[in-house]
Amino acid sequence: MEPAPEYTFRNDAYTPDTFPMWRLAVYMRDPAGLLGEREHVHFVRLEPGSTVLVQRVGVESAPKVQGRIRSIKPAEGEGPEDALRAFKAIDSRLDEDNALGHLCGRDGAEIIRFPGREKPQPLTFGAFRQPGSLDGVLIKLGGKDKTVPVHLRDEGVSTSATPPARWPRRLAPHLFESTPRVHGTGRWERDAEGAWSLKRFDIESFEILDDAPLGRVVERLRQIPRSGWKELGDPYAERQHLRQRLGEVH
Repeated sequence: MEPAPEYTFRNDAYTPDTFPMWRLAVYMRDPAGLLGEREHVHFVRLEPGSTVLVQRVGVESAPKVQGRIRSIKPAEGEGPEDALRAFKAIDSRLDEDNALGHLCGRDGAEIIRFPGREKPQPLTFGAFRQPGSLDGVLIKLGGKDKTVPVHLRDEGVSTSATPPARWPRRLAPHLFESTPRVHGTGRWERDAEGAWSLKRFDIESFEILDDAPLGRVVERLRQIPRSGWKELGDPYAERQHLRQRLGEVH
């Protein structure tokens, strides 16, 4: 009977004598996610030199694990989603530890390489300021520092903005009641993953958006002489048409 296959994960950041236990536990978890078949992948031993974690796969699960590993191609983004997530997690930890990693078979041949510290670093951008507008329900006034920021929530996402000192009293009556649109200048940053985040927004003016139902708004528009709304048979369809046109413009 063939021996159960073994896979080794090599990490040049530590030796067995210097590996912090909490960090070792993290590195033991992620390769299991990479291999799959969690119930049949077992930690066997820690070998000396650069740290080498050895995992043994149950014979009955070996074909599945082998097929899974062959399908993982991180550079092309190919493979099971959970395996790609595990690869990314391992590679990020290696980068944090200024290390390289390798998943190898029993014969020592490399199967998957983790570039870690050698992976190309994405472009990052320093903070820049740009005029803009924010909409959202006013859910909070004030914070932990001396400023009195306003907190707006739109579709479950909260944003903090800082108004002039005299404005909180003007905004307070609208707390949880209305949707302000604030205009001003935001400070934006882009992280290494390419995601943009708003760090600060200084309010210069604001207006309260009309939250009347669409039917009532249409009725108001129809009362305006020569507006053309009286002639529209389906205002809702016209609304969708306008939104589509705006989408094409932007």
